[in-house]
Amino acid sequence: MLVGRFGLPALLLLLGLTLAGAAVHGAEAPREVHGMADAFAAPGVAMAWGVVRGADEAATVVVVRIVTRPGSYPWLAVTGGDPFTQRKLPLLAATRSAGVIDVRTPRTHFADFPRTELRLYESAAAAQQDVPTLVVFFLGVPDTTPEFATEDKLQAYLSERAARLPDGAGSKPP
Repeated sequence: MLVGRFGLPALLLLLGLTLAGAAVHGAEAPREVHGMADAFAAPGVAMAWGVVRGADEAATVVVVRIVTRPGSYPWLAVTGGDPFTQRKLPLLAATRSAGVIDVRTPRTHFADFPRTELRLYESAAAAQQDVPTLVVFFLGVPDTTPEFATEDKLQAYLSERAARLPDGAGSKPP
């Protein structure tokens, strides 16, 4: 018989440790992807970056157009972060996706908060608990990001660029 003087307590301890480990690891960590270019696409989401130059660096604005399929990612948030101090700054609080959202940030922001996280959620509850399904992060403004002299040229580019990106499933973004 396996259960001797210490067998049952040892078996119960082992079972408890196994269940505790499963509880800790049961919630899946979000998939994290490093965006490296001025455009990104994955199933249910597409993103394009652009810059509109201002009179000086303080007036220059970086824009990220985020196109989501609401059935895949009905909620999203964007944060800026400093990987050294771990300070974070919300750029867009958890928001219901309207399909297309532009996040506008002064270019000077990236000196203090170089990491930008686009956090995509599968439900309102996940957004409230800040448990994203997908995190796409960028370190600084991608080198390939085009710059424009006027807002209308930036908007035309972002519309055209986002429309050309497949959403990872071989189709155009929503």
